[in-house]
Formats: sequence, structure tokens, C-alpha cells
Amino acid sequence: MEIYCKNNGKTESFNPGVTFTEIFSTMGITLRSCPMCVYANGIVKDMEAKVYEDCDVEFLDATTSTGARSCLLGLVFVLYKAVTELYPGGRIRVSNAISKGFYCPVEIGRQLTDDDVTLISERMGSIIGRCIPFVKHTAHTAQVADIMEESGRKDNARLLRSIGTIYSSYYTLEDLPDWFFGVLPPHTGCLKVFGLEPMAGGVLVRLPDKNNPEQLEPLVRQDKMFGIFKEHHDWMRILGFSTLGKLNGAVSRGETNMIINVAEALQSQKIVHIADQIVKRREEGKGLKLIMVSGPSSSGKTTFSKRLMVQLLAHGLTPKVLSLDDYFLDRDHTPLDENGEHDFESLYAIDLPFFNEQLKDLLDGKTILPPRFNFKKGGVREFTEPEMTLGDNDMLLIEGIHALNPNLMPDIPAERSFLIYVSALTSIRIDQHNYIPTTDNRLLRRIIRDHKYRSYSAVDTLSRWPSVRAGEEKWIFPFQENADAMFNSAMIFEIAVIKDMVAPLLDEVPEDSPQYAKACQLKDFLKLFKTIPSQNLPPTSLVREFIGGSSFHY
Repeated sequence: MEIYCKNNGKTESFNPGVTFTEIFSTMGITLRSCPMCVYANGIVKDMEAKVYEDCDVEFLDATTSTGARSCLLGLVFVLYKAVTELYPGGRIRVSNAISKGFYCPVEIGRQLTDDDVTLISERMGSIIGRCIPFVKHTAHTAQVADIMEESGRKDNARLLRSIGTIYSSYYTLEDLPDWFFGVLPPHTGCLKVFGLEPMAGGVLVRLPDKNNPEQLEPLVRQDKMFGIFKEHHDWMRILGFSTLGKLNGAVSRGETNMIINVAEALQSQKIVHIADQIVKRREEGKGLKLIMVSGPSSSGKTTFSKRLMVQLLAHGLTPKVLSLDDYFLDRDHTPLDENGEHDFESLYAIDLPFFNEQLKDLLDGKTILPPRFNFKKGGVREFTEPEMTLGDNDMLLIEGIHALNPNLMPDIPAERSFLIYVSALTSIRIDQHNYIPTTDNRLLRRIIRDHKYRSYSAVDTLSRWPSVRAGEEKWIFPFQENADAMFNSAMIFEIAVIKDMVAPLLDEVPEDSPQYAKACQLKDFLKLFKTIPSQNLPPTSLVREFIGGSSFHY
């Protein structure tokens, strides 16, 4: 059979039944770190899988997003093994991505100490040093569920019994079994670059730097973001649905209305609390006049802002709105990125002098004529909006991805602004050892919205996503901790609601497309959820910004 390797552009012949590890060692491929997994005809496979037909392959190390996820899953399994060896009956949970790593609470029957973390890290290093293989097994799903339950993984057993598949796969690390949504590295020796830090009754697992896989990602404190994650995990415990297996069970029992109503009530409660914070700050008499709302793509900034405006009106305040997008420079003056393309994610794609001039005039009590950026005419600024003046009870709400960047309006005193960060920080987990990336939550939202309102295909959205993510890393995430308040727009039920809308769009991604692998991963992910009908969502639900049917005008 013929194997074409995208890494080096070579084609070689092999006998059927060869493993990807054997192919890798034969074809003289150079990667920046150990191969974690491989794309085979666009489908992610583990390195020990066997090949029986002609195949295009691309080997992935920790510098790629898929390889980095394999690295993470491998480290979770090693952490799990280290904890159970040191503390019989000990348990771990993969909670969320934070501070350039992953936070994992650790339960050992008493409070975890710094000495415990040192012991766990040393045991992980020993396991990694022995290059123990991650061995994949396939069996009837009912049998795999029994194996998981016998090993103390009732959360995973519940999930497996809810998804309705005939066969499932799991891994063993020596005699310890575990199940993962994803592919693990070939052996523990691929995980030599890792770090472990004590964090809030658990550990922060640190990963290799994608730009330099021989070093760790730099540690970045995100205490405010961590607080929002904790708040939402507390909410999930209130609802009783911290993992997907429990949610699927509730859907099967017909409890969807209760899930939706309580989740919407909790989110509304948070918006009310933020409005109360703004009113309190205003009453302190420091001249608060600006509400700045920022967040990454598809975070729900627009609906959040509209719902916040309702709450402010209830307090007797009148919000007026400016969008940073309307202050874009004309297309001919937009800065270029490293590829020579217009960089619309850059702060300097905004006409900063003009924006600050109009903002200062408003705060000085003057009247301005706000611009409207016309994207349909090729990117030009027009002045067709009504004039704007701020009265005594008026608040100016400014929405845009750069709203928390201190370089946006450097001459405005900090006490005049209230900064809000909005993101979809997925709160439900697949199970205790498998989290849902917040970026996948937002990507699914964007695929639906782009198709519904912009006539983009899933291929279009998926192909743009890497540049969107790069812009977020550069221009949004470094400033999120500047926020006075953070808001999690993710809803426990939303992926179950949107799955039947987005799956057909992903089915249209052709096999020869570079976006095929990601489309397949998302489709497999959606299969884990039982469907929740969308008609029971209230018209003010934030999810309706993406699926339609909102009572708000966009």
C-alpha cells in the first residue's frame, strides 16, 4: 500500500498492518517534539493503530492543537495513576483551562499540601521516565462501562451507558483503565516536559510551550477568571449536572424545562448583580460614565449588553451604545499582519485619535455625530447615525474586543469606566477526566451564526478560526484580568440544543478539506449529547443570539 506523508511530501510503500509508529520511524520525519498522534485521511488516530489501505498521513506533535490535546490527556492519565498509587482511593478532576495550564482538584481524604504536590510530581516523573505505553482496547460499550465503574469511574460509566453506541474504546496504563475523548500519545516518555503547581486544593498541570516545546508555557495568573469558573462549577452542583452523563440522564427523564429555567435564572441573577455593581460605583460619586464590554468571538457580548441595558433602565439609567467596530479605519489604512493580510483584530485597525476625540467630547457634555462602518461598501466610514449627547442619567456602553485594553483610551481616568469581560466558559464536563474546551463551545456557536446570518459555510468559519484565535491570544486574553466584572455566557444545555443544527453543516465539510479533521472531531463530540429541543428557550436567552428567535434586535 502507498503512504503519502504531508510532513515531508514523500510517498513510500508499506505492507498492510504496519503501525503509524513504524511509518514514522521509516520515513525520516523531523518534528519539534515527540509525535503525539496522527491524522490519517483527516481522522485523528493514535500512533500504535495499524494501517491496511492507502493513506495520507500527517504526524502531530505538541506544537499543534490536536497534539497538545493528546499531551494533556496523557498527563491527566499519568496524574491519575500517580495519585492512586500514592493515595489509595484518591481521585482527580479535570476542571478547566486556566493560567496557561489546567486546574485539577485532587481528593485524597484530607487537605492537599505542598509536600503532597511535590510527591505527586515526583511520581509522575517516575512514570514518565519508564516510557510506559498507553494501550488502547475496544470492547462492547456495556463491558467498557462495567470496567470503568469497577475502577471507581461511575461518572464515565453513566456517560457511556447514555450515548447508545455498540462499541467503545478505553486505555490502560499498566493495570489502570481510563476512558478519554481523544487520542493519547504512544507512551509516557512523550510527556517529559510538564509542570505541577499547588492550586486551590488541587494542582495546576502545566504544558509544553507550543512555540518552544522543550520549555513550559509561561505561568500567567488569572485569579478573576478562576473565580468565575469556580462560581459556575458551584452552579452546576446546584443544578446537579456537573458531568454530561447526568445531563443526558435528565434529558431522558424529560426534565429539560427545569434545566433551562434554572440555568436561565442563574444567568439572569448574575446580570442583575453586575448592574447593581455599576449602580453602586456610580453612587460613590467618582463620575462613572462608561461601561466597557469585551470578550472573544461568539462570546455573546451583544446579547449580554442588551440584557444589561434592561437592568440599568430598571435602575433609572439610560444606556447609549457605541460599537468599536464603527471606528475602524477605512480599509486602505488598515494595518497588515505578518502574512500581508488586513489585520482587523489589531487595536490599530481602530482610528484611536478620532475615537478618543469623540469620547472626550461626550464626557465633556458635547454633542457628537457617531460613525457607522459600512462593511458592504468595502469598508468605509459613514456618518448617518443620529447625534449623541450624554445627559445626567445616561451611561455610555461601548462594546468591542479591545474594550479592556488600557491603550484604547489612555487619557480617560480609570474611575470613569466599569470594565466587563464576557466569555463562554463551558461549565459542564464530559466526565471527571475530560473537560470541554471553551473554544469549541464558541466555535460551534460561530458556525451556526455565520451560516444563519452571513451565509458562510462551515468550511469558511473553520478556515477563519485559527486567525481569530491568534487575534484573541494577542489582543483580548492578555487584558481579561483588567475587568471589574466577568460574565460566563455558556449555558449547561446549549450544546444539546444546537447539536442538531450544527451537525448537518459539519457534514458538508469535504474529506479533502484541511478543515475535515476538526469537523470530524466536533461531530464525534456532538454525538455524546442527547438533544434538547430549542423551542423551550425563552426569547431573551443568550443562546438565541446564535440560533435565532430572540426578542432582541441585532
